[in-house]
Amino acid sequence: MKHHESIIGELNNYIVRNVTASVGLSIYILVDTLFISMAAGAMGLTVLNLALPIYSLFSCTGLLLGVGGAAYFSLNKIDHPERVKTLYSELVIFAVLLGTAVIILINLFTRPLATILGANDQTMGMAIKYLRLMSIDAPVTMVNYITVNFVRNDNHPGLTMRAALIESFVVIIFDWFFIFGLHLQIEGAALAAVVSPATSLIVLSFHKRFPYRQLEWHWVWPRLKTLKTAAKLGVSACLNELSTGVSIYVFNMVLLKLSGNYAVAAYGVISNIAIVTVAIANGVALGVQPLASREYGTRHFRNVRLALRHGIKITAAIAVLAFVALVAFRHPIITLFNHDHSLQLTRYAMAGMPIYFTSTLFSAINLLMIIFLTAINCATLSFSLSLLRGYVVLLPAIILMGWLFGINGVWAAVPVTELLITLVGFFLVHQQDHRLRLMEDAQRKANLTKSA
Repeated sequence: MKHHESIIGELNNYIVRNVTASVGLSIYILVDTLFISMAAGAMGLTVLNLALPIYSLFSCTGLLLGVGGAAYFSLNKIDHPERVKTLYSELVIFAVLLGTAVIILINLFTRPLATILGANDQTMGMAIKYLRLMSIDAPVTMVNYITVNFVRNDNHPGLTMRAALIESFVVIIFDWFFIFGLHLQIEGAALAAVVSPATSLIVLSFHKRFPYRQLEWHWVWPRLKTLKTAAKLGVSACLNELSTGVSIYVFNMVLLKLSGNYAVAAYGVISNIAIVTVAIANGVALGVQPLASREYGTRHFRNVRLALRHGIKITAAIAVLAFVALVAFRHPIITLFNHDHSLQLTRYAMAGMPIYFTSTLFSAINLLMIIFLTAINCATLSFSLSLLRGYVVLLPAIILMGWLFGINGVWAAVPVTELLITLVGFFLVHQQDHRLRLMEDAQRKANLTKSA
């Protein structure tokens, strides 16, 4: 079993690489939002926010197959490699087929979809153009999420970090070129969103030269058993991402009813910044996951517990710093995204940011606990926590608190939800920590008996 210092060093390496990759992607998200605000104003921000739930659908499908499949891969690649020989290939082929079907459906039913998402007379034309182009992103995003997770779990986290950084750099250039160079405005942003995961996949393809890789490509037809296995372990990560999309949708509907398009535009600024904070927290959690899965699979339970404790310390420190920075500098941040100098947008966002981002610490810890439970093969507990966080508590809170306290109640729904889930999550994780400690003690006694 590896020593304490060795595990901490390896863990820090994984976390730094994953957080760096997440920050790289986050830079693109912020720049894309900034470019849209400059090219299309507050209504462009509104359309972007109305479309975000669809992006969440693409991402959550990729995470369902990618995180779950990669977790199963890590659990079996050492002792049972025959179980995961064609796993990656089956998941990628299925994602391509599913993504192609999504493209066809979105283009057939664009106007009804835009209406369901909340587009009105002011935003309908722009929303239709954006949705049709963004549909092309479906299969590419799904395959990218799958590949990133498998490459990371195939002992090559450095490549995933480089892929994310190169992806962000390249896509910012394309974003600017499409929006301002070709004067495509918000349609250019949709096209750049397709370039983003495609660039990542090109970089990740160099994993085939990695001498220690276990991943192989096989032209096989996806099996239902494979899809179910991946989905079982990936459902919590999927629900985390989908909950973002669902909550954005409910936020949009409630805000449209309470205050109209400018409130949604303000939420567009807040939610895109929130994507960055969540991405960083996910980076820490996904840095912990491969080691926790590996050490659990090899029955090194002390190292599993160590990975969790270390991850909590790091994610809590980052979350507190992020909250302080966002509250202290909220006015210049809002001004940066308010190219139209809309007083309504400024007023809504200035009031909303301090309330909304109170959730940062709790959200970061919750994401870590959910992914950790998946890593130690507690899919049911992870699923339950995800379900509570993204749906059972949050959605009623948005509607009820909006009805009782108006727009400030809507902002407060997120921190209230995250705090409640943190309390439940600590209870569940404490139980598992106790179980791991008992198994560790039993293992130590068995070793002493053997040596005697």
